[in-house]
Formats: sequence, C-alpha cells, structure tokens
Amino acid sequence: MRIAINAQLLSLAENYRRGGISRVIYHLLAELGRDARGHSFDVFAPAVPSEFRGNSLRFHTSGAYTLRPTLRILWEQTVLPQRLAALQPDLVHGLAYALPVGWSGPGVVTIYDLSFLHFPHAFKTANRIYLTASTRATVRRARRVLTISEHARRDIVRLLSVPEERVDVTYPAAEARYRLVAAADVNAFQLARGLPEAFVFAVGTLEPRKNLVGLLRAYARLKAPRPPLYVAGGTGWRFSPIFDTVQQLALQDDVHFLGFVPEDELPLWYNAARLFAFPSLYEGFGLPVLEAMACGTPVITSTAASLPEVAGKAALLVPPEDTDLLAREMERVLDDPQLRTEMRAAGRIQASRFSWRAMTDQTVASYARAVGR
Repeated sequence: MRIAINAQLLSLAENYRRGGISRVIYHLLAELGRDARGHSFDVFAPAVPSEFRGNSLRFHTSGAYTLRPTLRILWEQTVLPQRLAALQPDLVHGLAYALPVGWSGPGVVTIYDLSFLHFPHAFKTANRIYLTASTRATVRRARRVLTISEHARRDIVRLLSVPEERVDVTYPAAEARYRLVAAADVNAFQLARGLPEAFVFAVGTLEPRKNLVGLLRAYARLKAPRPPLYVAGGTGWRFSPIFDTVQQLALQDDVHFLGFVPEDELPLWYNAARLFAFPSLYEGFGLPVLEAMACGTPVITSTAASLPEVAGKAALLVPPEDTDLLAREMERVLDDPQLRTEMRAAGRIQASRFSWRAMTDQTVASYARAVGR
C-alpha cells in the first residue's frame, strides 16, 4: 500500500512541543523508516528530522508557518487535500484528531484522549469547539480509529458513538533514554544541582488535570523533616491555584518548580529521585509513569483513566481525590527501603512490556483492516 501520513504535530523544538503527541509521531515514523513492513509512506510534516534523511520515508514539508495552530488547520483542510489528490495514496492516516474534509478515500485517525470533553473548562473556547466538532466529524468518516489505551478506547466508543470494532489500541512506550543510569553519573548530577540524597519528583504541565494541588496537600502531610518536592513542567492554564496552595501551606522552602526540563536531563531526575508521584485526574496514557518505572524509580500514581493500565501492579495506585491516602503511601515508600527495591524491579519489568515496535506493528495492522486486507 501507499500510505500518506499527516504528521503536522511532529516537533523538532527543544521545548514542551516535543512532549506527548510529538513523541508518539516521532517513534512511529522512526520505526516505519527502519522497516516499512512492505508499504511505502509519504509523510507531511513541518520539517524533516535530520536523522530521518535517507531512510525509506518520503517527506513533504509544509514549512514552519504550520506550527501556528490556525494556519496548520487551514493548511490541513485546503493544501493537504490537493497534495493527496496528486499522490492518490491507498490510505491517509491523520495522526492527531483530524482527516481532511476534502479526502474521500480510506482514512485512519489517531485520537489520543478526550480531555476536551472531560475538562472543557481547561481549553480555550475556540480550541474546544474546533476539537469537538473536528473529532466527531472525523471519526464518522474514518474506517479505523486508533488510540493509546483501553480506557481511551472505551471513552471513544461511549462519548463519540464509534462502534467498538472500529477502534484499535496502539500503546506507546518509554524512549530508550529512560533507563538505569550509572550511580556515578547520578551522584555527579545531584552534586552539580545541589540535590539532596532523597527527594520526591513530579512531572506535568501546570494545569488542573495534573492534580498538583492534591499532590501539594498530600505532601504537606508528610512528617518533618520531609524531603523536598521538585516539579518539572511548564505553565499551562489555570495554574495560579498551584502557587496559591504553596503559599497557603507554607511550602515555599520545600517545593521547587523547575519549569521545562530538557528530555536529555529527565532520566537523571528520575534516577536521582527516591519517589515519583503522578496523581493525575486524567491521562490518555501517562508516559511519565512508564518513563519513571523504566528508570527504576518507585511510582505512586492514581486510579484514574488509563493510569492503572500503564502502571500494572508495579506502582502504588491511589484515588486522585484521596490526599490522606496519597500522603500515607508516599510516607510508606519514602521510609521503606525494601519496598522501594521491590518497586524498582517490578517497574522495570512493567515498562519493558511496552515497545515502539509493537505500537508500529499494531498501527500497520490497522491500516490493513482499514482497506479490507
């Protein structure tokens, strides 16, 4: 088959844009570039990553201007259909919620989560309206809908009225960089950063969905002297309650906001942390949980959405609204070296169950189903 892939959310920037969706897109393309599984691929993206030059993928660049959401949407619905008409692919895969209205052939779309339906107040009105309308229209036309967890699959069936048999799960994985780091390198990192031997680590955009206010309230219940809490992640929306809570609970000396942390540095933070806390209210998948476990870091996460699928039995699960239980479980992990040892081993085993190769194989199998092969 000749397959066209709309990868407009593939980002090469060293900032928050390379998170989540962009990483899934990158690894799908990297796997297809190494092994096209007998197909040919035309990829539409803002630019070509240097490491992809010379492989079997054919890139069609749109330029940096499509990094702006409004212009990207306009390009996807006007220019892209013209390009597809010229190429005449057997199938089009929209890697982020949309297919061009002007494309009438077989299509596959990836829906990562339905946060815009669960948390409408967290989105700008125009963004929410577009996402809702575009996603609902696209899933009606797509022959297959891909998503990244069983929980998201159930959401798509229930909230978008998509027949269950048309939705496929393609689990992401932790990148190879997330692994055990040599103790000497971790110690050197801690010394360079002035980090203590024990600290709690959290990752997430500063927004209500990440439940950082709940984490702060649980953290404040830890007995003194408590290890510091470091939070990595840029500001999103409605983040002022997070800083207000730090002030109200007098945690200014204990809680440190790192802002965006480069991907190359994150494995060192995970390896150095005594505990990783991720009590999110909702995740389509929850890559930070997998990353932490791959680094051998004990994890406490929530029972919400897809997180139990990712964590398996390797992490401690707490209802996200139960700050008392979260505090008790944090205390238990911080105080029990044997429990931490067991969690480190179990976490690495759980993380190894996910792979980008498997995700790509499942995606290509969906392509075949979409065209009736």
